[in-house]
Formats: sequence, C-alpha cells, structure tokens
Amino acid sequence: MDKMKSRILVFAIVLIMITSAMGDDDSSFCDGKCSVRCSKAGRQDRCLKYCGICCEKCHCVPSGTYGNKDECPCYRDMKNSKGNPKCP
Repeated sequence: MDKMKSRILVFAIVLIMITSAMGDDDSSFCDGKCSVRCSKAGRQDRCLKYCGICCEKCHCVPSGTYGNKDECPCYRDMKNSKGNPKCP
C-alpha cells in the first residue's frame, strides 16, 4: 500500500511541474515576441499590455514592429469595444 501511495505522490508532483512549466513557456514566448513588436512604440506600456493580451489569446504575434498582421489572423481580427483593432 505504501508503494502505491508513493507512486501516486510522485505522479502528482510530476504533473504539477509539467503544468506549471507549460504556463511559463507561453508567458515567456509572449513576453519576448511583444518586446520586439513594441520596441519602437511611443507608448510601450500600452503596447506591451495589449500585445500580451492578444498573444495569450491567439498564441501568435506578427513579426516586426508594425504591420505583418496577416501572419496571425486571430491577432489581426481582434477588436476593441469601439470596433477598432485591439492588437498593436
């Protein structure tokens, strides 16, 4: 019985580690991509905020600092409450 509990405990720990690592990778992916995307923005704080929101949802950020939105249709098509493009 103790052997079974040990295996379950080890499995649970490994599962938690894998799950937490997956979230970190997605966040660091978005941070890196958005840093490049917003590097020339006049309002970097705003650009990074909205780029991060869009990246988390779409799992994609267009290349370069401007344009190229056709590379990521989800990112391109997100709109704010006024119907304007949400993503920088």
